[in-house]
Amino acid sequence: MPSQSQSKPGPPPAITPPSLATLEQIFQVKYAEALKTAWSPRMRWRFRYFSPEEHYEALVAQAVTPNTHWLDVGCGRFMFPSNPSLAQTLAQRCRRLVGVDPDATIQENPYVHEKVQGLITDYQPQERFDLITLRMVAEHVTDPEATVSRIVDLLRPGGRAIVYTVFKWSPAAVLARAVPFGAHHAIKRVLWSSEEKDTFPVAILMNTRATLDRLFGSRACVERLFLYLDDCRVLGRFRLGMASELSLWRLLRTVGLRYPELCIVGVYEKTVTSDVRTGA
Repeated sequence: MPSQSQSKPGPPPAITPPSLATLEQIFQVKYAEALKTAWSPRMRWRFRYFSPEEHYEALVAQAVTPNTHWLDVGCGRFMFPSNPSLAQTLAQRCRRLVGVDPDATIQENPYVHEKVQGLITDYQPQERFDLITLRMVAEHVTDPEATVSRIVDLLRPGGRAIVYTVFKWSPAAVLARAVPFGAHHAIKRVLWSSEEKDTFPVAILMNTRATLDRLFGSRACVERLFLYLDDCRVLGRFRLGMASELSLWRLLRTVGLRYPELCIVGVYEKTVTSDVRTGA
């Protein structure tokens, strides 16, 4: 396992929107075999459509260096469910990787160097981190103030948090709030063949740019990057459904309109140490 000693931090790596070339590279590595045989990645490749997952994976890959002390919040069984090879690569690249999740599925995660089963608000390590990631976690948070305070406290000055989540006003997010939780797994099973143990209650309390900016900005952080990511995966299990979504996506882009189903990703950098604003 990588050493736990914290080296003298240098400046954080640049963080920029993933280029088309980077997204193409991630996609081709991720689907190297499937591109030969599976209709879904072949169709997305023809449209040059890259999902929010690929954008998030590219951003995290930018942020992880050999000196990075990385905390993944809510990692569960997988850091990148559709890209285990990248998870393995980045876990080996970084100096240290800790996973924190209250669910027992974290015990199945093969990549994190240390597994902590519990809430991030209860996590009390001695170390501080260069990078904290939240992949599809923010929509489940019921106490955003306490959660973000703890995240910022766990960042070293200059460290960054990357928050990737659903957009509050996307149709799927609105539906998730309207439909009783007991029906969520049945819907997810039909649309995405998901397992019941990967379905959790949603709160969707911090899922807009303004809310994230307020939560992090009031705690000595600045927004370094924010992206709205078109999500054409609702009907992606079905060939006709995917073709319809991608065709609509292309049409809307042509006329300068945003696709209605969105994810968001924000990158927030801790600029100072403050015992008042972060509890550090």
